[in-house]
Amino acid sequence: MPPARPEGPHVNARTTPAPTAVRRGVLSLTAALSALALTTGCGLVGDSGDDATEQDAQDYDITVGLLLPDKDTARFEKFDYPLIKERLSSLTNKQGKLAYANAEGSKAKQSEQFRQLIADEVDVILLDAVDSAAVAPDVKRAKKAGIPVIAYDRLAEGPIDAYVSHDNELVGQVQGRALVNALGENAENSKVVMMNGAPTDPNTALFKKGAMSELDGKVDIVKTYTTHKWLPEVAAENMRKALKEVGAGELDAVYSANDGMAGAVIKVLGDAGVSDLPPVTGQDADLAAVQRVVAGTQYMTVYKSFLLEATGAADMAVAKVQDRSIQFDALARDRIDSPTRKDIPAMLVPVVALTKENIEDTVIEDGVYTAEDICTERYAEDCAEIGLTS
Repeated sequence: MPPARPEGPHVNARTTPAPTAVRRGVLSLTAALSALALTTGCGLVGDSGDDATEQDAQDYDITVGLLLPDKDTARFEKFDYPLIKERLSSLTNKQGKLAYANAEGSKAKQSEQFRQLIADEVDVILLDAVDSAAVAPDVKRAKKAGIPVIAYDRLAEGPIDAYVSHDNELVGQVQGRALVNALGENAENSKVVMMNGAPTDPNTALFKKGAMSELDGKVDIVKTYTTHKWLPEVAAENMRKALKEVGAGELDAVYSANDGMAGAVIKVLGDAGVSDLPPVTGQDADLAAVQRVVAGTQYMTVYKSFLLEATGAADMAVAKVQDRSIQFDALARDRIDSPTRKDIPAMLVPVVALTKENIEDTVIEDGVYTAEDICTERYAEDCAEIGLTS
């Protein structure tokens, strides 16, 4: 096992899909999850039919704790929470309970919520940490209480049992590659501002690492910022600083690590009188971001299947509680290191760059949004130009 890299958590022995294979990877993972669900239903891994044992029936009466970090990121409340809740209900014949809390960006509040779940003796905790290092003592408390903890979306420190997320280095690679492609033959002389995420989020280092693998030496990175708590208002202030130092007319592109910050960056550029907006990246495929992509004000966003991530997390949590090692191992085929633990079982879901060209093949095909959601009156003409009709 190679030693941990100094910049933080990393993935071991993973195969990074090429851009043309990402969609295929998503379909493969969907098939794998479907096969596991069918296996569970057919009795090969925990019979749920008429011949189920009394112990199997008792296994359905479980409580899963879910801790999400904030409400500023639209996906958490709109997708992750309801998807996990629905999947848990399906897996447990509607007997499973979800104890949900959102920290609203406060690591102190999340610690209180975490300790309450331990006091309530939940069976397993799905944790999306506000601060990956600060939460480690609470993970240790859960371990001492015999409650497994599965890190969700962000890799928490401490003795976690598993990790479910996307390939976060690949997210950065997809963003960086898209930016270089957008700049074309002028990329090498192009001035780029980098808006990275929160320094307390371990994903930030992975996004940046992936992006730099594509940007380093290929563009001129003139300013780099981190963004406290991923707050759009912080990104906006940093963008105003960048424009003063670089000059609005001299800026060629902005690497923005997520969609919330991208929206803030684009507004600052507009307020500064920039009519010909430079390429701006994003992540999460928020509805507002998809609409900006349609309108051409945001160049791209990274679409990460919330359905696969949330479903996989629920499957893994239930399998852990029910001690179904075959199912758990089938879900956790990757391995990842954190600063405090090596060789953590992990599920890494593939990602895809969303642009004007593939909106129908991604968020619409997967049922995240409908054309009606995207093509409101404000965006009707833009939608018509790219052949997207409600």
